[in-house]
Amino acid sequence: MLGVKLWASAFGGEIKSIAAKYSGSQLLQKKYKEYEKDVAIEEIDGLQLVKKLAKNMEEMFHKKSEAVRRLVEAAEDAYLKHEFDADLQYEYFNAVLINERDEEGNYLELGKEFILVPNDHFNNLPVNISLSDVQVPTNMYNKDPAIVNGVYWSESLNKVFVDNFDRDPSLIWQYFGSAKGFFRQYPGIKWEPDENGVIAFDCRNRKWYIQAATSPKDVVILVDVSGSMKGLRLTIAKQTVSSILDTLGDDDFFNIIAYNEELHYVEPCLNGTLVQADRANKEHFREHLDKLFAKGIGMLDIALNEAFNMLNEFNHTGQGSICSQAIMLITDGAVDTYDTIFAKYNWPDRKVRIFTYLIGREAAFADNLKWMACANKGFFTQISTLADVQENVMEYLHVLSRPKVIDQEHDVVWTEAYIDSTLADDQGLVLMTTVAMPVFSKQNETRSKGILLGVVGTDVPVKELLKTIPKYKLGIHGYAFAITNNGYILTHPELRPLYEEGKKRRKPNYSSVDLSEVEWEDRDDVLRNAMVNRKTGKFSMEVKKTVDKGKRVLVMTNDYYYTDIKGTPFSLGVALSRGHGKYFFRGNVTVEEGLHDLEHPDVSLADEWSYCNTDLHPEHRQMTQLEAIKRYLTGKEPLLQCDKELIQEVLFDAVVSAPIEAYWTSLALNKSENSDKGVEVAFLGTRTGLSRINLFVGPEQLTNEDFLTAEDKENIFNADHFPLWYRRAAEQIPGSFVYSIPFSTETANKSNVVTASTAVQLLDDRKSPIVAAVGIQMKLEFFQRKFWTASRQCASLDGRCAISCDDEAINCYLIDNNGFILVSEDYRQTGYFFGEVEGAVMNKLLTMGSFKRITLYDYQAMCRTNKESSDSAHSLLDPYNAFFAAVKWIMTELVLFLVEFNLCSWWHSDLTAKAQRLKQTLEPCDTEYPAFVSERTIKETTGNIACDDCFKSFVIQQIPSSNLFMVVVDNECFCDSVPPITMAPIEIRYNESLKCERLKSQKIRRRPESCHGFHPEENARECGGVSGLSAKPLVAFVLPLLLVIFSR
Repeated sequence: MLGVKLWASAFGGEIKSIAAKYSGSQLLQKKYKEYEKDVAIEEIDGLQLVKKLAKNMEEMFHKKSEAVRRLVEAAEDAYLKHEFDADLQYEYFNAVLINERDEEGNYLELGKEFILVPNDHFNNLPVNISLSDVQVPTNMYNKDPAIVNGVYWSESLNKVFVDNFDRDPSLIWQYFGSAKGFFRQYPGIKWEPDENGVIAFDCRNRKWYIQAATSPKDVVILVDVSGSMKGLRLTIAKQTVSSILDTLGDDDFFNIIAYNEELHYVEPCLNGTLVQADRANKEHFREHLDKLFAKGIGMLDIALNEAFNMLNEFNHTGQGSICSQAIMLITDGAVDTYDTIFAKYNWPDRKVRIFTYLIGREAAFADNLKWMACANKGFFTQISTLADVQENVMEYLHVLSRPKVIDQEHDVVWTEAYIDSTLADDQGLVLMTTVAMPVFSKQNETRSKGILLGVVGTDVPVKELLKTIPKYKLGIHGYAFAITNNGYILTHPELRPLYEEGKKRRKPNYSSVDLSEVEWEDRDDVLRNAMVNRKTGKFSMEVKKTVDKGKRVLVMTNDYYYTDIKGTPFSLGVALSRGHGKYFFRGNVTVEEGLHDLEHPDVSLADEWSYCNTDLHPEHRQMTQLEAIKRYLTGKEPLLQCDKELIQEVLFDAVVSAPIEAYWTSLALNKSENSDKGVEVAFLGTRTGLSRINLFVGPEQLTNEDFLTAEDKENIFNADHFPLWYRRAAEQIPGSFVYSIPFSTETANKSNVVTASTAVQLLDDRKSPIVAAVGIQMKLEFFQRKFWTASRQCASLDGRCAISCDDEAINCYLIDNNGFILVSEDYRQTGYFFGEVEGAVMNKLLTMGSFKRITLYDYQAMCRTNKESSDSAHSLLDPYNAFFAAVKWIMTELVLFLVEFNLCSWWHSDLTAKAQRLKQTLEPCDTEYPAFVSERTIKETTGNIACDDCFKSFVIQQIPSSNLFMVVVDNECFCDSVPPITMAPIEIRYNESLKCERLKSQKIRRRPESCHGFHPEENARECGGVSGLSAKPLVAFVLPLLLVIFSR
């Protein structure tokens, strides 16, 4: 097919001349060549780099933990000086009530005027940077003496909050979570209740609080499901289990056994072992809780024997927390004290604490259960209503914190990454880690009681970590990442805590993602385990990195360098791609030259890169990075801290690339050029994050207005990656252009532009760093017109072509190196994968080796699933739905004085006994999906496909100097028997035995270094039986809730 070769050659020559001319690629290449002798090329030492970055992060983390330490000292001193006053009246700033007025215009009690001003450091949220305010959970009385006293003495933290913020203006939220339940937050902010008038937040349920207050623990939860537990008692028991699960974190291990005359593991697969209390496992157990029902006789002795044996055996495996151990017993009674069992397994050391929860009003068995708790260093509570659950469950945390308090060990803890929705910005929700420390009573007379006052903490946005990473040192495809002691990702460019991109919705049940789920090519977890074990070293492997919304793949070899971040549970890794990614170069120009060329209006810098630290001083926060550099270099801002090396390279790139501005301007002014406005934008980017943009049409005439703006995240420099057009150009043969149609997130919104880009190398060999990339964006219609014009050319002397793309007998396509259609006779097929349109031809190209299929995996996917759901599950797992149910129950008893299992059960049933129904939900899942890549060596191929009753022939011809191929297909033979090839992801379904193996398999993790399981001076007589905080006065508390309930 000589004609096809001619067409490909004609189109290739035409489109390359347009791309080269309007991008100015040859001019830029020439300018860098002129400076070749003045630059020094260095090979990046990955180990030295990762150690230096780890040191920077260590210093940053240390500053945060020092701020927290100052809060601890202030809180403990304030408590030491305070004398409890049961009659104390104190008007504090309640975060829910501030600035609220009654009908007469007077401020509500605890709701005085509290000045709030939008602050750009807090994403323009209205805050008060002079004062903190206090949030009290809805189910607690905000004038309870214990709370009022705690709020009063903790007022002294205001001064330290402000001082910390002055010392380190990059700090965001600072807070004190009290063991009594209130939460003091700085800066002060207004809290808004949900639609039910409820604020479900209880600081004692948060990971930072639990990790700081207690040591790691192994827990077996025993739930009585004998016949006497029917009705509301079983609902309360399930809610109690759910609340206990809320208090377990990634360093803890657990299992749940239901018992009557037999043992029933809630998850039968985990018979006889414990599992890590990560979010996925806790959710898995919660789903099984609703399947429990009550019948038979409760044989507690069998359950206790099983629990002790399991804890003992699990401890010997060395897999668990190897610290505290506990049995949580949830029952409506015990006929014995079971001292023979305790004597056999637990005395005299009492290494396993027993916590007992008596469900219901009867006190007949209270003495037995209290004795069991007191004899085993535990705690006894009675839970009569759903409203009691939360507060009573919290008691066990204070018992477990005693040894740590007596030791006066202020362990610093760091949480894994979690989503903070308060500071949601225009890019979506913010990932945080928290540093926290416990606050103890230092009063000598209460030392043996080990009184925990609460926990102080501050949040660190993961973006802060990225600011310490010099992206320009990591190369085009390189990146840094950090993981926790459990192998979970703290930061990684592949971490996706959002789904339905564009809508910025949070993933339901977002849980921490393991490193092995993003670096999945490392099947043996070599890299992950070395980092978890805090080793320093190097590891290499071939990786398949997806780009362009997961539709394209880049195959490369990465070298990974890793080390630990001292003073934290984190380890840091750096990935550098082989080849150009391992080299860096330094150029040199004068500050005067550089400043002059930075002044050009077409110059911009990567917003998310840290050329200068503009966070340190409030007066710098409004500055762009470009303004900051100019003020730093001219000496106008001596307080600015800047990266001198990066700025020197930015100046060099500004000088070398400056002539292109005049070149683009002359093209734009020449009326004979680009008369049909086919080329709309020219752009360049350099390795230092410097960009230049030139419009050949007015802004209002742009076909793609988002291109190169903040909305177009993949095509601009950001904190963890170079622009897509830069990354793809870097993998193309030097001197050739890569063409593509941008994928839109909405299928209906077809793209109408084509982007072309090429890389600029410093030297003509493999060791050359890529210094820049340049490109253009043109109208799709203009690009396609050039293709159809070229395809009508022919070699015959008389000008009559034997064949052309206009013929009905053939279909002509232009596809890229990943198999996506840029030109088709059917315009609607533009942007589609070629295999969906010509399945038989794509299949043949794969078997011939012209293209290869690469299988990819997504372990962070979301799949739609039909799930049986009932409101009972919903109400059980939402404490406040359960809470409303409890109030209904209380009111039934108040009004009618009926027995516990009569009308109240009926009234409760509208929340718990609705018919199950199918509901479509989004669930986390694992998927497998293909990507396709052309083989570079194939320039021209012809093929024949045997179909049902004919042969289908085709020709594929490479377009010179590009990533494109022309495909001409016989249109007279139909191959309908060959199905289309799609790129749709397929959910990986695990059978029951595989699911069980996945639950049981425990990856290597590193335990926290400190453990405070026991202390010989601990006062075990403080073991419960008396109610702690008072409830709100009945009329003030129940009546408003009734109004809410009956309005539902």
